[in-house]
Amino acid sequence: MITELKKGNEVEKVILPKQPVILNPANLPEDLDEAAVVKKALEEPIGSKRLNQIVKPGDKIVIITSDITRPMPTGKVMDPLMEELLSAGVSPDNVTLVFARGSHRHHSQQEMAHLAGNWYGKICCVDSDSENVIHLGTTSSGTPVDIDARVVQADRRICLGNVEFHYFAGYSGGAKAIMPGVSTVSAITMNHRMMVDPRARAGNLDDNPVRRDIEEAGKMTGIDFIVNVVLNTRKQIIYCVAGDSIQAHRDACAYLNDIYRSPISAKADIVIVSQGGAPKDLNLYQTQKALDNAGHAVKDGGTVILVGSCFEGFGNQVFEEWMLKYTNPDDMIQALHAHFQLGAHKATAIAMLKKRADILFVSDMDSAIVEKTFLKPVHDLQSAVDACLRKYGNDADVIVMPYGGSTLPVCQ
Repeated sequence: MITELKKGNEVEKVILPKQPVILNPANLPEDLDEAAVVKKALEEPIGSKRLNQIVKPGDKIVIITSDITRPMPTGKVMDPLMEELLSAGVSPDNVTLVFARGSHRHHSQQEMAHLAGNWYGKICCVDSDSENVIHLGTTSSGTPVDIDARVVQADRRICLGNVEFHYFAGYSGGAKAIMPGVSTVSAITMNHRMMVDPRARAGNLDDNPVRRDIEEAGKMTGIDFIVNVVLNTRKQIIYCVAGDSIQAHRDACAYLNDIYRSPISAKADIVIVSQGGAPKDLNLYQTQKALDNAGHAVKDGGTVILVGSCFEGFGNQVFEEWMLKYTNPDDMIQALHAHFQLGAHKATAIAMLKKRADILFVSDMDSAIVEKTFLKPVHDLQSAVDACLRKYGNDADVIVMPYGGSTLPVCQ
């Protein structure tokens, strides 16, 4: 059986001795009129008035959207969104598009232009600024709500995002544009330290302490409207919600569950997983999401084969330091419990998986560097699979996750 997975802009092929279980999203539409999908959502908001009835001429509008590491197609959403704002008399001069960096790097002007689409140069486009913030209080979990001053001082705040499974916030989207999107490292650290709670897991919303904290911060900041999308594997918009930051977000999560939650009858000896190629596998910091989802599908004592370009390397300095510092997973886990550090949380998530499964890594990173981590570098996917088959035998159970960051295996 020949199976293919994406790595960056390339394809890795592998021959397997028998048919694997392939976890692909179910019944995904393709080649829809994406602008029409967004326009329909704007015309039929959930739990909210229509946006052109909320804003008024003279309002200073801030639109908060995802950074370059996310697949959120901001440019495609901006055309119908701006049409809605202009129909209410809002001037483009009063609109600022803020790229929510969280703890990520700044954008180049070329990257901003790519993200903003037709509206680059017509409206103000800026990166979020974690140095110029306004303190709005503290959540009930102790997280300081320190938010980019331009976001706080705006008359109206509109949050954009794509909804997919998130390994400890439950799902992306919704108020995540605010926290961690336009907050500070110290605030993000306080929020993310709750990831060690067993309720902080992919697909869980109701009692998830991280998600609850995020939405409390969003409420304190004041989110007037959201536009969230669900994408297919070609990164096309197939579903869009607009309106209330909680109600509309929950609707998108329910839709996501229907198409991306993948039931499995049993866990496998070998799980082969990819983020689905660029831009999601730009670095290991982002590719870790696919690895975490694969952890739901692998047996204790099994092996996960992670496929991702990661040509930018680790993608976060603290994450890199922790990945290279520890040789024993327990030592890393204990260190995070003793002193939570943003960036280290993702390294620790890898350590937690490493305690019960081996991890082989097919990437464009320097093998000598990867060797110093919990991951074992392998030149190509076929070599990785062959090594696993020698270990488990040709009758080994294999699960393949071509879009691992978006696919959540659930044992039934």
